[in-house]
Amino acid sequence: MPFKLTDTAIRAAKPKEKRYKLADGEGLYIEVAPAGGKWWRIKYRFGGKEKRLSLGVYPAVGLKEARTRAAEIKEMLRRGLDPGEERKTAKAEAVIVETARGQTFEAVAREWYGKKRCSWTPGHQKKILLRLENQLFPYLGNVPLADLEAADFLEAIQKAETRGAIETAHRLAQLCGQVTRYARIAGIVKHDAAAGLTEALAPVQTRHYATITDPAAIGRLLRDIDAYHGEPTICHALRILPYVFVRSGELRAAAWEEIDLDDATWVIPAGRMKMRRPHIVPLAPQVVKLFRSMLDYSGPAGLVFPSTFSATRCISDMGLLNALRRMGYGKETMTIHGFRGMASTLLNEQGYRPDVIEAQLAHGEKNAVRAAYNHAEYLPERRAMMEAWADYLDALRDGTDIPRLALDRAGLYA
Repeated sequence: MPFKLTDTAIRAAKPKEKRYKLADGEGLYIEVAPAGGKWWRIKYRFGGKEKRLSLGVYPAVGLKEARTRAAEIKEMLRRGLDPGEERKTAKAEAVIVETARGQTFEAVAREWYGKKRCSWTPGHQKKILLRLENQLFPYLGNVPLADLEAADFLEAIQKAETRGAIETAHRLAQLCGQVTRYARIAGIVKHDAAAGLTEALAPVQTRHYATITDPAAIGRLLRDIDAYHGEPTICHALRILPYVFVRSGELRAAAWEEIDLDDATWVIPAGRMKMRRPHIVPLAPQVVKLFRSMLDYSGPAGLVFPSTFSATRCISDMGLLNALRRMGYGKETMTIHGFRGMASTLLNEQGYRPDVIEAQLAHGEKNAVRAAYNHAEYLPERRAMMEAWADYLDALRDGTDIPRLALDRAGLYA
């Protein structure tokens, strides 16, 4: 059947009060709307039903192109396919592809981060975001997550491994795994492509913080700290740290509102604790005395150990570490974290109950019920332990003869 339409006839077609059609043959026609628009359409039968499809708007789709599209539809019909259903399927697939293109690794990672950050400390939030922005997004950020494979993730994280940052590489692998696991559960991807990446990395060497555990050497360290002359905040923090053996950041950022000197108790809020649980630190009389000395310098509100540069910022970990170095304690001899190791080692060696020690060190307890029990029931034992530990440190500083920690009165041996 010969074609009926020409470009001249289509251009000359004027709008009327109602829509009308100009047929080209074999079901292809152009529909002229009252507003002047001209749409290509094709009419066909499939499964005994009459159906219609739009082929575009004239003149964007010219006569030749409309006939080509009509021929493709007729070919589908000859193969037993419904052109309308095929178009719906193609559109659905296009939507899926377009959605996947928008779900880049960076987009999904930021979505995951936004949901998780509320359960982290500000410091941990910053650390995770920096790892994403500095070490993963530059290599993976713009790639649709569904297109990434294990080899892609491995290539990105091995950049850290290559420069010797093995622990960082493991952290990045865990981070990628957390993002892809979230994506799988959320239905963004079907498979967790970043699972098991750590198996392809060199093992992390266990890091041990240098510490001093010889009683005589501890005595010398305490005397050196007492003799050190520096900023009052640094001096007081170093004198308090051996008694309380909290983490450096927990002490440095201490606020006066957390400390009850009359009750000899310091309650560190959950937001500042690594395990996101409040932590009670019983204060021995020696520690209460040191805190009262700080009242004259920084109390009674705000930070206990403010920076010399800003009252709203605390002293730095490097400030404490530099003080130790000036006293002659190198990195292989003593670290700030080493005060925790010092207390843990000696208390365990001399027979303390491990549960009591671990509770005071605020180490993570996987069993939530057990953690609550430790928090509630070990406090009297912890207070006795802290007072005995303080007396022991004083004796070491004074050089008196104490072959064993004076803990019998606490009744806390294992």
